[in-house]
Amino acid sequence: MSAPALPADLRRTPPRPETLAEAAPPARRALRTHLGTLAGAAILAVLLWRMGTGAFLDGLRRIDAPAVLAALGIGFVTTVFSAWRWALVARGLRIRLPLGPAVADYYRALFLNAALPGGVLGDVHRAVRHGRGAGDLGRAVRAVVLERVAGQLALIGTGAVVLLTLPSPVRDEVRRAAPLVALALLGAVAVVLALRPRRAPARRGRALRAFDETRRALLSRRNLPGVAVSSAVVLAGHLVMFALAARVAGSGATAAELTPLAVLALLAMGLPLNVGGWGPREGVTAWAFGAAGLGAGTGLGVAVVYGVLSLVASLPGVVVLVARRFAGPDRSYERRGLFSGVGSAVRREKYAPKESARLASSSFPFSAEPSEGRPMTPESV
Repeated sequence: MSAPALPADLRRTPPRPETLAEAAPPARRALRTHLGTLAGAAILAVLLWRMGTGAFLDGLRRIDAPAVLAALGIGFVTTVFSAWRWALVARGLRIRLPLGPAVADYYRALFLNAALPGGVLGDVHRAVRHGRGAGDLGRAVRAVVLERVAGQLALIGTGAVVLLTLPSPVRDEVRRAAPLVALALLGAVAVVLALRPRRAPARRGRALRAFDETRRALLSRRNLPGVAVSSAVVLAGHLVMFALAARVAGSGATAAELTPLAVLALLAMGLPLNVGGWGPREGVTAWAFGAAGLGAGTGLGVAVVYGVLSLVASLPGVVVLVARRFAGPDRSYERRGLFSGVGSAVRREKYAPKESARLASSSFPFSAEPSEGRPMTPESV
C-alpha cells in the first residue's frame, strides 16, 4: 500500500537563505549598508551638540601654508612606502604590481577613502582595477586585504607597547586587560588547532592555501624585512602627522604625552563607523585629551586639523583621477613580453565571469563596475 501523497504546498522546497535575504525590505538593506556612515554622523552630531562649532572652526583657521606643505611631504613618504608594501605583498602572491602605478593607485585610493563614506571604497577600487589589469581579481583582492592587515598588525603591536609603557588615560586598564587578552588569544589558537583535524578535506585545503599565501606575502624571508620596514615608516609618518596637527591646533603637549593619544586616535580610525574617516577619531581624541588634562576642546581641534591635513596629503589622488579620466587604456599591470597581448587576452577570457554568474553575484560588494578613473560611489558598490 503506497503512502498518501503530500499536498503540493508541503512538497515545495524551503526558500534558500539567499532568497530570504533578498526578500528583506529595501529600507532594512539600506540601513545595514549605511550603518557605519550613520554611526559616524551621529558621533559628529553629538560632538557638535556638546562642544559647539568653535573647536572645529578654530582648528580650520589655524591651518597655514607651511602646515599644508609639511602634510604633503609626510603624505608622499607614507604613500610611497605603503605602495611599496602593497607591491611586496602582490609579489608574494605572484601577481605583477610595478611600483610607479602602485603609488598612483594608492594616492587615488587614499583620496577616495577620505572623500567617500565608509573609508574603504578607494581600497576596493584599487583592488578591482589591479585585478582586471593583471588578469587575476582574486589575488589582487587578497593582496589589498593582506597589505591592510600588515599595517593594522604594525599599529596594534606598536600601540600595545606604547599603551603599556607610556602614561596615558588607559594605561592602567590596558595593563589589567593584557593578561586576559593574552589568555583569550591562546585559548582561541588551542581551539583552532584542536578542531583542525575534524575539518572537511576541502575546507582544510582552502585553509592551508590561505595560510600559505599569507606566509609568502607577509612572513617569507624575501618579503618580511620590506613589509616590516615599510609598515614602521608608514606608522611613524602617521604619528608625525598627528604631532604636526597638535602643534597647528595650539597644543603644548610633549611627544611622550602625544604618542599614546595618537595611537588611540589611529586605533579609532580603524573602526568601520565613520564618514570618510571622521567620527570615532574626533570622539576618542576629544575624550583622551580631556582625560589627560589637556582639554577636550583642544583634542577635538587636533582631530579636526589631523583630518584636514590627511585630506590635503591625499590631494595628489585628484590629479591621478583626472589624468586617468582623459587618458587611454592603462596597461601598467600587464606583463611585458613578446606574447603579452596574447597572454593578457587569455587571462581576461579565463577570469571573465559568465553572464549567469555576473547576474547571480550582482549583490556582492566587490561586483561593482568601476569606470576607468572614476570614483566608486556607495550606490555602485
